[in-house]
Amino acid sequence: MERPFPTVAVVGLGTMGAGIAVAVAHSGRRVIGIEANPDSAARSLARIEESTAAAVRRERLTAEERTALLGLISVGDQLDAAAIADLVIEEVPEQLELKREIFAELDRICPPDTVLATGTTALSVTRIAAATARPERVLGLHFFNPVHTMKLVEVVRTVLTTPQVAEQAADFARELGKEPVAAGDRAGFVVNGLLFAYLNQAAAMFESKYATREDIDAAMRLGCGLPMGPLALLDLIGVDTARTVLEAMYEQSKDRLHAPAPILGQLVAAGLLGRKSGRGFYTYQAPGSSRVVAEPGAETVGRVAGREVRSIGVCGSGTMATGIVEVFAKAGYQVILTARSQEKADKAKAQLARSLERSVAKGRLTAEQRDAALALVTPSGRYAELAEVDLVVEAVAEDLAVKRELFATLDKICKPGAVLATTTSSLPVISCATATSRPQDVIGMHFFNPAPAMKLVEVVSTVLTAPDVTSTVLALCGTVKKHAVECGDRAGFIVNALLFPYLNDAVRMLQEHYATVDDIDTAMKLGCGYPMGPFELLDVVGLDVSLTIEKVLHQEFREPGLAAAPLLEHLVAAGCLGRKTGRGFRDHARR
Repeated sequence: MERPFPTVAVVGLGTMGAGIAVAVAHSGRRVIGIEANPDSAARSLARIEESTAAAVRRERLTAEERTALLGLISVGDQLDAAAIADLVIEEVPEQLELKREIFAELDRICPPDTVLATGTTALSVTRIAAATARPERVLGLHFFNPVHTMKLVEVVRTVLTTPQVAEQAADFARELGKEPVAAGDRAGFVVNGLLFAYLNQAAAMFESKYATREDIDAAMRLGCGLPMGPLALLDLIGVDTARTVLEAMYEQSKDRLHAPAPILGQLVAAGLLGRKSGRGFYTYQAPGSSRVVAEPGAETVGRVAGREVRSIGVCGSGTMATGIVEVFAKAGYQVILTARSQEKADKAKAQLARSLERSVAKGRLTAEQRDAALALVTPSGRYAELAEVDLVVEAVAEDLAVKRELFATLDKICKPGAVLATTTSSLPVISCATATSRPQDVIGMHFFNPAPAMKLVEVVSTVLTAPDVTSTVLALCGTVKKHAVECGDRAGFIVNALLFPYLNDAVRMLQEHYATVDDIDTAMKLGCGYPMGPFELLDVVGLDVSLTIEKVLHQEFREPGLAAAPLLEHLVAAGCLGRKTGRGFRDHARR
């Protein structure tokens, strides 16, 4: 079978276009690079020569391969050169009228069977195609930056793009060593459609002073395993680019969650565009630098002294409770593990022993460290044993009535000045606090599962939490080698408030038959470097757990866009809860 598109023209040889040109030439195809004027063409050719020379230095290419590759690339400033191309890829600035003008001109220049592709990240491919007399042969080819390392290409078809053209484009992407994902023509396509709503919410969270930029970014890196925090990623993408994408998304969806956060417009107006300008959400050493520097005048805010913590109580006998006990015991704290019965407490300690034994087998602990940690843990079926501990961590069922009852009991048992912490992931901490006569001593300590491995703890202060209680818990997190991030007491805290709307958006995308489960998961893993796709993650978390969190977020913020997707509700009603039941968005029983 004949290879698709043996000659390819690339219009616009900025960072993206130059990267595409090199990737296409690397596949053995002839490449015609086209720039706006002779000076731009000369700079673009120099950029290509330097990038390929760097590839030789890094041993990604041999000198001979580089010579052959450069022999396949010609660069000029005349659009007429595209007349001999089988495929034209446009990579000019993200301006609709500019793109339409270029496509109208390409339509005049190129033979009728030439395929025209736009590299737009957010604009309507259909509106670009409408500038031609061949909309059936127009589509989007959305590569990701840097092209030489990013494996994803979104193949964006309009309602008029013929299936044969889309299939040819997908085969072309595969021959470049890329993974094509089919997408329809809507703002953001798959990746940006999910990514930018999440980034926008993070910007709004920072703007409201709910949490610091550092804590928001650390929370998403450590809590979700993401390669970058959202605000650092906005700086990398470009604040102006993000705002443009969000404007296009809002124009189509009219969803307020897509309306760019005001801070994005303010930063753009001030010329603070991110790394490329040297300052955005963060300040960088120089324009284009990735090194963050302290801002002039930045001051460290003083914090009151905390309370002494020598002994700790943990309420609960499940996986999370046992993991938290392990964290404290390995750090050398005396821990009382309490459960509703002595039998449950003993079983939890046995589970702890097995976990510590696995750590010894993997070389993470010595046998002596295992024995020392176990000796510090006392299992008990009586909450009365917690009378003299300095801090209690509640890790029982995620049921507000159950938690309030326990906090009322702890209030009667625990000594004055003891810190009472809840590990809730979605319930209001203040509701636990008001079940006591000492709400100033109550705080949230949201560990992530598995607690021994996950570094993040969200420290959640209510409007009544005493400053020294917050200081106590922050210091304790440091002692047990966890990364603490501070936030206020509102639904989802940091991580879940940003994560679950993104997951819900993915379910909506599937529900609307926009893309498949596999394509959406592949797109987010390859396009964003996420460790898991949204549907993989939903099946691991549990669809019922996810639905509960979605409902809590919607109830708190009353945003229509946060309402749980009906498909998620239907799967939960059908008992398809994910891996734990063998079926969720995928059928795990057959795997």
